[in-house]
Amino acid sequence: MSKKLLVCIAAAFAAAAPAAAGPLAVVTVAAPDINCVFNTTCKITVTDSGGDFAIPGMAGTARLQSRTFNGAKGAPAAGKRGYMYRMNLTQAYGIVDIPCVNALKVDFGPIVKLQYNKAGGLDDVFVVTKGGLGTVGLASADQTGNVITFNFSKPVCAGGSPGKGDTSYFFGLTSNHAPKAITAQVQVVGGPLVRVAARAPNY
Repeated sequence: MSKKLLVCIAAAFAAAAPAAAGPLAVVTVAAPDINCVFNTTCKITVTDSGGDFAIPGMAGTARLQSRTFNGAKGAPAAGKRGYMYRMNLTQAYGIVDIPCVNALKVDFGPIVKLQYNKAGGLDDVFVVTKGGLGTVGLASADQTGNVITFNFSKPVCAGGSPGKGDTSYFFGLTSNHAPKAITAQVQVVGGPLVRVAARAPNY
């Protein structure tokens, strides 16, 4: 068997291999600084979509916001795709109890590691804790196969009336692949996993 053929076979297996399991490196960043990773002008053009979901005992609207954008020429993320998510329960409210969610599961696939916070080694996930929307960050993120579980630092809860609920910060990561529509899962505190529309890489 030729050396060239062996290299091609190895590359094919590497492309088909699922992402490794384990904890991901999560860092906090500020906006608009994080934009500089994706565009040398530090400005990005984004595509937003929202997936509404229902929780037992909840009225109003709970929404997962998906945001995608391209890495521009000359930027560290040139030729790659940026993905951000935000859990938004600001317009949701409890009928009897106050429902909350504490995790989001996304079939994301392989992650591109980049330097997001200008410190240490390469990072997996960034959380925009300054200069953007939100009050709840991430405690951790873990990957099992191609599925990433984002664990919030505290539950993201509905309010006692419309407009009083919580929203997470935007949190994001990078892929080599263009987006597609998927179904993600939201973990309800003390309750089930709830399906929600999202966008993630078409890996």
